[in-house]
Amino acid sequence: MTLRIGALFGGCSGEHEVSISSAQAIVKALKAHDQYQILPFYIQKDGIWQAGERAQRVLDSGHPSLEAGRLWEFPATARQVDLWFPMLHGPNGEDGTIQGLLQLMQVPFVGCGLLAAAIGMDKLAMKSAFAQVGLPQVKYLAATRSQVRAPGSFSQLCHQIEVELGYPCFIKPANLGSSVGIAKARSRTELEAALHSAAGYDRRLIVEAGVAAREVECAVLGNDQPQASVVGEISFSSDFYDYETKYTAGKADLHIPAQLPPEVSRKIQEMAVQAFLAVDGAGISRVDFFYLEATGEILINEINTMPGFTATSMYPQLWEASGIAFPELVVRLVELAQARASESY
Repeated sequence: MTLRIGALFGGCSGEHEVSISSAQAIVKALKAHDQYQILPFYIQKDGIWQAGERAQRVLDSGHPSLEAGRLWEFPATARQVDLWFPMLHGPNGEDGTIQGLLQLMQVPFVGCGLLAAAIGMDKLAMKSAFAQVGLPQVKYLAATRSQVRAPGSFSQLCHQIEVELGYPCFIKPANLGSSVGIAKARSRTELEAALHSAAGYDRRLIVEAGVAAREVECAVLGNDQPQASVVGEISFSSDFYDYETKYTAGKADLHIPAQLPPEVSRKIQEMAVQAFLAVDGAGISRVDFFYLEATGEILINEINTMPGFTATSMYPQLWEASGIAFPELVVRLVELAQARASESY
């Protein structure tokens, strides 16, 4: 029996183009299997949904589109979908919004549900969830846009950050992905500028203490009994792993598996699974860590509930090194979505 899979990509976020690249790789893998029929659904940057030939053109070309269209074209085709495969990154894609819509439609979908997606996108909620299960993290402070924009409270906030965290520190919007809006501050002047910049992206901010650490990542696959992949490491020459470094060829190198003591790798894998379960993850996630080689400490950084999924992305490469090739990995995700749905409905 043919399974009609709704390939959902694009979206209203700064990671629109990354989503298209992920969709191209995943759809190519799905088409290698006769039991799947792919129905493409493209969400334009303005939020308009395109299906059929218009969506297929974007998938084939790899370039965004902004054609005139009506939102009402979407539902008729959507009723044909047996299972959704959302390949959306960032806000309005992996923050629980689209997951809530798909859940309301009562059709199985790949990946985490509303709760895990929302927690995984909101850095403050994420840190609370990790703290609840005892996962060690870097020191951090929460802030709000209103604190930044009120002169009296802004001065107090900067002083608190200097006293409790010190320099260097990282200022981040709470709800953006791909390092958008993140800045490193080494002085009061840089701190003030970074806070104002981050407040332009989100009303809730997070400030983290800087640590001298290796950045390592672990992929998770499964539902209630998830598996962890081998551990990978990212190295780069820039000041930190910002948007340009992430998405510019040659700016960063992936080392899989990471050259770590076996006991450190095992601990990271255990912590990755623990983090996945803490947010009620499903199907797919990548968990990022800081490894402080000088002290042996492992600090969790964040969980990404819909990581980049091109053939060269960290998530599929980690599973490739763990014995699960890209085409098999995509099929496993579809099967996990079906299994999750059979328990829910």
